[in-house]
Amino acid sequence: MTDLPLAQSFHRKGEWQGDAETVSLDYDGRFLRRKKLVTAAGLAFVVDLPQTTSLDDGDALILSDGRLVAIRAAAEEVLCITGPLLPQLAWHIGNRHTPCQIAADRLVIQRDPVIRHMLEHLGATVTEEIVPFTPEGGAYGHGRTHSHEHVHTAHGDHAHTHAHGHSHSHSHDHDHGHAHDHGPEHSL
Repeated sequence: MTDLPLAQSFHRKGEWQGDAETVSLDYDGRFLRRKKLVTAAGLAFVVDLPQTTSLDDGDALILSDGRLVAIRAAAEEVLCITGPLLPQLAWHIGNRHTPCQIAADRLVIQRDPVIRHMLEHLGATVTEEIVPFTPEGGAYGHGRTHSHEHVHTAHGDHAHTHAHGHSHSHSHDHDHGHAHDHGPEHSL
């Protein structure tokens, strides 16, 4: 058994106030269940949540001794998207289930060369930056979106796989429409 303080619960941003130690985590690092972390001041502790949870910048873990540890979004490699027709660009990003931080004058996503190429082809200006990444939480609360992978075989058929490392926070049927153009040599 460890002598380190345990964090088995948390407060969402706005549900707590006062002083707190801080721990900076990138977007993927803020999706956790059980992990040893160290605050900026050097305090080691163990996160042991009942289920895998997506924590946001400004949330606070509650340690077993009553102290709070505020979650801060760490700087990471991102793509900043600007240009005309931001709503359409946001639609294309969302259609690929890519987490996106939305501002009035730009969109921010994690660094992804494939998505970058698509956005530039659509007329976007894409620049690389290293900044904290705090994407929208989604229509279903603090859950994260799942990703779709498209695998094309040599025969032009495609498989549609889902990479699920977590549970969804909604329980209704929904359709993920994706159009695929396989060129003139393939008829559908």
